[in-house]
Amino acid sequence: MFLPVLPLKLLLLLLHIGIPAATAQLQPDFYSQTCPKAELIVRNVIDKAMARQVRNAASVMRLQFHDCFVNGCDASLLLDDTPNMLGEKLALSNINSLRSYEVIDEAKAALEKACPGIVSCADIIIMAARDAVALSGGPNWEVKLGRKDSLIASQEDSNNIMPSPRANASYLIDLFSKFNLSIKDLVALSGSHSIGKGRCFSIIFRLYNQSGTGRPDPAIEPKFREKLDKLCPLGGNGNVTGDLDATPQIFDNQYFKDLVNGRGFLNSDQTLFTNYWTREYVRQFSLNQSKFFKAFVAGMIKMGDLQSGRPGEIRRNCRVVNSRPVDILLES
Repeated sequence: MFLPVLPLKLLLLLLHIGIPAATAQLQPDFYSQTCPKAELIVRNVIDKAMARQVRNAASVMRLQFHDCFVNGCDASLLLDDTPNMLGEKLALSNINSLRSYEVIDEAKAALEKACPGIVSCADIIIMAARDAVALSGGPNWEVKLGRKDSLIASQEDSNNIMPSPRANASYLIDLFSKFNLSIKDLVALSGSHSIGKGRCFSIIFRLYNQSGTGRPDPAIEPKFREKLDKLCPLGGNGNVTGDLDATPQIFDNQYFKDLVNGRGFLNSDQTLFTNYWTREYVRQFSLNQSKFFKAFVAGMIKMGDLQSGRPGEIRRNCRVVNSRPVDILLES
């Protein structure tokens, strides 16, 4: 069906200036009638991806955070660059860092085969993140679904929003508060680093020039620093990876125990224990895994509720929009 030019231009204008469209009403069992096996299909894909490479769990889980903080949970993160759009994949916090996009592609392909045109890529990210946690030994929870996929992505927005591994707790507290996420949410969600790895590139400054002093971060426990010095020598390969906690394949509260003992890998991790406002939550979670799990689930659900209110669609391919490129529509 042919769409008139004027409404399309108005639609794109709304997109660019951020006037919200109707916000989707998210709810559990959103696909119970239209695609009843949707959640099972996604979980099976994540299970197989983890069997191939266990690190896929941490990588898939991180996608929710990096997607939802940039204009809401709308799968804008998954869009490939085009000649007329710089997307989020090559943003500073994502390039050479985020991975496992192909796992989401696999889930989308399986869903398109079972119920074409029904399940959004944005919802796949939310389901996949939950499944990655549960299949790694962490909590399971009921996810709310019904999101639409963004028609655009913005590298600039991602660069302006996403924090650096160098970020300190004060900065992170301010950032999370902008999304109505509390200090407790911040500390609990940082526990996502219970699984996975980080790059030497992200910690070289901690080891050799913390805050421009020419010295290592004094918060690093000495024996742990020696281990990191060997893993990440000055002038070495920045893409070498180290474990984010002592049990990198199991979702547990070891991450917080490590922070208490000065063995946090990233500056943005260890700062949670050196900061007055976040320290008590680190202590609590290090002593009580159930309390951590409960707070983590609450934070993930709150983060999953973030929406831009912009128009969207159900993409057939998570990497590209279904409609014509924005620049062509504007010239129509």
